[in-house]
Amino acid sequence: MNNDDVCYLSATEALKLFKKRKLSPVELLQSLITRAERVNPKVNCFADRYFEEALARARAAESRYMKRGARTRPLEGIPLAVKDVQRVAGKRTTQGSLIFKDWVDEHSDPMIERLEKAGANIFARTTTPEFCLSGITASRIWGVTRNPWNTVWGPGGSSGGSGAALAAGLTTLATGTDIGGSIRIPAAACGIVGFKPPHGRNPDGPPANFDRFNHCGPMTRSVADAALMQNITSGPHPLDHDSIRQKVRLPTEPAAIRGMKIAYSVDFGYVPVEDEVRRNMMAALDVFRKLGAEVEEVDLGWTGDVERNGMHWYNTMHFGRMTVWQQKQNADLMTDYALKFADIAKSSSNIDDVHKSWEQAHRMYQTLGPVLAGHDVFICPTNNAPAVRADHDPYDPNFTVAGRKVDPEYGWVMTHQFNMLHNCPVLSVPTGHAATAVPTAIQIVGRTWDDARVFRAALAYEKAVGGWYGDKRKRPVL
Repeated sequence: MNNDDVCYLSATEALKLFKKRKLSPVELLQSLITRAERVNPKVNCFADRYFEEALARARAAESRYMKRGARTRPLEGIPLAVKDVQRVAGKRTTQGSLIFKDWVDEHSDPMIERLEKAGANIFARTTTPEFCLSGITASRIWGVTRNPWNTVWGPGGSSGGSGAALAAGLTTLATGTDIGGSIRIPAAACGIVGFKPPHGRNPDGPPANFDRFNHCGPMTRSVADAALMQNITSGPHPLDHDSIRQKVRLPTEPAAIRGMKIAYSVDFGYVPVEDEVRRNMMAALDVFRKLGAEVEEVDLGWTGDVERNGMHWYNTMHFGRMTVWQQKQNADLMTDYALKFADIAKSSSNIDDVHKSWEQAHRMYQTLGPVLAGHDVFICPTNNAPAVRADHDPYDPNFTVAGRKVDPEYGWVMTHQFNMLHNCPVLSVPTGHAATAVPTAIQIVGRTWDDARVFRAALAYEKAVGGWYGDKRKRPVL
């Protein structure tokens, strides 16, 4: 293998090579560092880097693999990049904001703690927009992050740095958080795998664990790697009252799905969808048909009320924090979009309007619930446009998708609907590319708490299409 082939190894592949002593954790990490020095200036997906201390940990992992009969941990020596909003003990977490440029955390969030205990080697932090507010990844502290497939375009957000790092071959595993699609949006735009588990499946830290729309989860280049991470991070945690008691063991190997019943909708009944997204989704559905699945189009009957009522939650529960920082004389340090979100939150009519988002979610499930009761999974696009430009203005009043004027922040994604329906597991997987070379994707949505069935469908699909990064012809040119 050449250096780039090593950089694009999946974690499951790397672990097998470690155990056979055909590759060492040091060689893998050094390959990633070498590639990062060449490629990261083009995409700008890394925030803080811990290369030297990570190399020391890689050497310790290497020595464990070299000992005959030694017991190694599930992720022993696997490089991990952590989104710069998740706490890592002893490291600063800026949340993409100059306000927190010197904030150092005393403890790790539960998800990060579990990955480290499993042997994952944190060597870098990945970029995020300020306070994870946007579907673009640009901030005053870290600058603009770009899509490895076409640097004119953005990687999505808010876990855009993680998505770009994986697509660019700069990390083996990465983490993300998702309050409106922040794992799945960049997973789709960058052509990787991203999983939003049901809220509480993965324990989290405050304030995210108090927010039912909020989720933390894995971002990877393969479905098996996402399952590998989930099997480590899920389950109850003594410091998170919202973490659920049940722990699900996810499959990591593909199996037959003949007879599986799949429902789909391209547009939820109200969303404009770009032709390339639609075409690639239909091709993906044909793959499922060839695997023996029964595929049926359904009408959810959802309307634009989903958007209007969903925003009551975001305006009050998430954006409301912006007003606190703005009022603490931090406005001069904040991005324009953070200040605009603060103004929106201040102008929201009443905190009591939050109930409208709950009522809307209930109405949505009155149609989706019966669909899922009669089918194994539901499939729809992840983003209804492949991506937005790296310099996209999330307040552009003339922004359009498929010829229709839409909200410039949320009008190009189809993810936040499943933050409202927070108990449904959702996995984003690639479907192809647009003419710009930017990837497209579908979401595989499961019944509430039925994570394993989602992964079963995704593993079969991944095997049928031959995966996404094993061949150099399937990687971005950088």
